[in-house]
Amino acid sequence: MSDTEMIQKNVEEFGRIQRYMRMVDRESKVYAEMKERYIELKVILTSSGSM
Repeated sequence: MSDTEMIQKNVEEFGRIQRYMRMVDRESKVYAEMKERYIELKVILTSSGSM
């Protein structure tokens, strides 16, 4: 997988996680798990210069 493909995949997943997070209660376990993945993706995208 090229860097461009990896960045595109992560940007798509980042957007998907953001949409899902808006649909659930912030106090739920599901939200906590999604937030953890959100942070991971943000780090990946920031370190790749995509944010």
